[in-house]
Amino acid sequence: MKLFKAHGLGNDYLVLETSEAMDPARVRWICDRNSGVGADGVLEPRPSKVADHGLRIWNPDGSTAEKSGNGIRIFAHWCWMQGAGSVFTVDTGSAVVHCEVLSPGSIRVEMGQASVDPAAVGLDASAPWVDHELDLGEGQVRPATAISVGNPHCVLFSNAADLEDEPWRLWGAALEVDLRFRHRTNVQLARVLSAQSLEIRIHERGAGPTLASGSSSCAVVAASVLTGRTQPGTHEVMMPGGRLQVVCTQDLRLTLTGPVAEIGRFEVSERADVPSAVH
Repeated sequence: MKLFKAHGLGNDYLVLETSEAMDPARVRWICDRNSGVGADGVLEPRPSKVADHGLRIWNPDGSTAEKSGNGIRIFAHWCWMQGAGSVFTVDTGSAVVHCEVLSPGSIRVEMGQASVDPAAVGLDASAPWVDHELDLGEGQVRPATAISVGNPHCVLFSNAADLEDEPWRLWGAALEVDLRFRHRTNVQLARVLSAQSLEIRIHERGAGPTLASGSSSCAVVAASVLTGRTQPGTHEVMMPGGRLQVVCTQDLRLTLTGPVAEIGRFEVSERADVPSAVH
C-alpha cells in the first residue's frame, strides 16, 4: 500500500496511490497516529462517469464524508502532480466540484450552493434553523444555524472576546451525535471580527477538534451572510491552523481558496498488522 500525504493548514489527508480495497477497519488503522500512518482522513481515487476524477472521502473513524474542502484541495493537488492539468472536475460521490490549481500549493474549489433546508442538512425539524436559539445546557444558549454545503454543519455564533473561553469542544462532541441530526453533523463556533472576516473553532464529524476545515469555513461564511452578520463577497476565515479565503454570493454560492503543503509518500510494510479488507 502506497500513500501520499499532505495537509491544508494542519488538516492532513492520505491519498491512496495503489489499488487496495478500503473499508472502515482499514481506514481506522491507517489514520491511527500511534499504530498506523496517521491522518485526519483517507482520499480514495475512484472512477467517475460524470467528472474528470472520482473520489471517496473517508473520515478517521471509518465513516465517509460527502465533501471536504481541505480534502478536495489536497486531492486536486495530487491530481495536478499526476499530470491532470490545472483545471478539472472532481466527483465526490455527492457532488461534482470544479477545481483550479492557481499555483503549486494553492488551490481554488467551487464548493456549490449552501442550503438551510432541513432535508439537505439532515435536520429533524419542521423549519430551518437560522439563528435558532439553541439550548446547550447549564443555561448556555447560542444562536445556531444548521446549514449544508454538501455536508451538514451546525454553526454557533459567539460574542466572546476569546473563543477558547467557550466550551466549544464539549458542545461540538454533543451536537455531532445529537439525534436531531440524522447523519450527525460538523460543528463550528464562530465570532465576527469585521465585515469580511471571522474566527472559528471546529469540531469535525468523525474526527473531532481540527486545526482547519474548508467546508466548515464555507458553512460559517454562508451562515454569516445569510444572517446579515457579514456581507456577500470575499471573506477571510481564521482558524488555529491558519487562514482560508471564502467567496460567498448573495444566493450563498461558495468558492474556497487555500494552501496545500506536501509531506511525503509512504509505503506500508508488508509485515504491518493491517486489517484485512471486508468484501
